[in-house]
Amino acid sequence: MWPRLVANKLLRKTLGSNNFVADFPDDSHESFLSYDEAQMMKDNQQKDIAKYKIFASTWNVGGIAPPDDLVMEDWLDTQNNLCDIYVLGFQEVVPLRAANVLGADRNNISVKWNCLIRESLNKNTVESNWKGSKEYETEGAENIFQAHQLSQQEFQCVVTKQMVGIMISVWVRATLRPFISNTSVSCVGCGIMGCLGNKGSVSVRFLLHETSFCFICSHLASGGREGDQGNRNSNVSEIFSRTSFPRGPLLELPRKIIDHDHVILLGDLNYRINLPEMTTRRLVDKRDWKTLLQNDQLKMELGEGQVFKGWNEGVIDFAPTYKFYVNSDVYYGHGEGKKGEKKRAPAWCDRIIWYGKGLTQHLYTRGESRLSDHRPVKAIFTTEVAFVHRENRLLYNSSLHDRLIINDY
Repeated sequence: MWPRLVANKLLRKTLGSNNFVADFPDDSHESFLSYDEAQMMKDNQQKDIAKYKIFASTWNVGGIAPPDDLVMEDWLDTQNNLCDIYVLGFQEVVPLRAANVLGADRNNISVKWNCLIRESLNKNTVESNWKGSKEYETEGAENIFQAHQLSQQEFQCVVTKQMVGIMISVWVRATLRPFISNTSVSCVGCGIMGCLGNKGSVSVRFLLHETSFCFICSHLASGGREGDQGNRNSNVSEIFSRTSFPRGPLLELPRKIIDHDHVILLGDLNYRINLPEMTTRRLVDKRDWKTLLQNDQLKMELGEGQVFKGWNEGVIDFAPTYKFYVNSDVYYGHGEGKKGEKKRAPAWCDRIIWYGKGLTQHLYTRGESRLSDHRPVKAIFTTEVAFVHRENRLLYNSSLHDRLIINDY
């Protein structure tokens, strides 16, 4: 088993676009219309625009399992700012040791994170003793009971996927779930030997009504030395070129990341500040974000428009998110420090950026949890989603029904 796992990872063998955990199976089905018929109906359908709120967050948890008493309600802010879609990205959910990088993914960690997310998002709904997502191959009365419990919850998991330490979990309001289709994942390893999953990305794609979404959770190459920025750019190029999704039965679904209508990339992107360490620390102490951001590597990449051509980032008015002593508000290496330890300069490693029209950002901030050496970052967006009039939807479904009847004879 071990040699096969290692070989698959070295050969960049993917696990399949539908290999993920969710509360319910994807309701997508094969179309019985030809491509020309479906396209003609789509062109003739009258569409409206709806607006939904998206919560997106990223957190490098430093290989530390979530404690049982971790409270996420304040971070998700469900009491004051409830959203329609929640996208939570994590990095280093397991320590990046050889056994974890080369071996099978430890999904018990993602289950634990999902339990905390589920409990927080559904705090005000029917209490449930459902303990985390399970793949829906299970059978029997217990599975029916669990499905009933899930149906009573306000938020449900659309997809959770983990690759080594990178994990993404997407949740939507239960009222939106019937309109989610063509859910798919794509994993790209850019780490050891250029292919292992200690660095890389896990991407999720789905359609909400008629609009395609792509969310990418990424962990890029680390380091503040000369040349490390180029390694990060190389990781981004690999992720953009190698991430791929199924086109669907009518070959009409977007295949590559930037082909989607709305794209959000979040993660520990690891971009640093091109200033001497002591200068950086002095400017951080003065809270001179303007000068620091003028020398921020990601801001420069966004401005130059090479690997991130057409991408956007909101205004940063919070302190750098890395690197802290665990359980402390003190930046790593501050003052005398411990003998022999590296003095990593503070940086905004943890970022959320987006691509495409129809996304408006309303919040971009960091949290203050001391669980790891990174601070979590979150953003809230309003997104525009196209949907078909009910009458046209009924006509489309009627056509499918007629085609089913014809095919039955």
